[in-house]
Amino acid sequence: MSVNVRPAEKKDREELTKLMYEYIVDFYQRPRPAVEKVHDLIDMLLEKEEGIQFVAEKEGKLTGFATLYFTYNTTRADKITVMNDLYVVEEERGAGVAQELFKACENYTKEHGYFHMSWVTAPDNYRAQRFYEKMGGKRADWLNYTI
Repeated sequence: MSVNVRPAEKKDREELTKLMYEYIVDFYQRPRPAVEKVHDLIDMLLEKEEGIQFVAEKEGKLTGFATLYFTYNTTRADKITVMNDLYVVEEERGAGVAQELFKACENYTKEHGYFHMSWVTAPDNYRAQRFYEKMGGKRADWLNYTI
């Protein structure tokens, strides 16, 4: 059965919350944020003003998600999207779900007049790096820092 990728809807909130915890806590091993914060983030993305979330659905079950945030690039003097998240449940990895989520983000970026889509991944996430290169991504010249 094929996967259906679509913008997240209000009905996805609880199942999407579970996926986001898998992504945050299990995959990236980060502290578990309060459920209210996760729900606030999902709700904000449902408004599609500051970003948008896409979900992958297979046989009535969510199998992945991708998050785009809308921002600007000063050196281009233009608006861009940042794909902040791309997550697929382990049993569906390698089955084309990530490609469909990525394409949904890329298509949204192009269809809505953004200059480009950018993203980052962990330096030790070699599988993701191979995937992004396969999808046509080029390693950027910039180093990312956080505080």
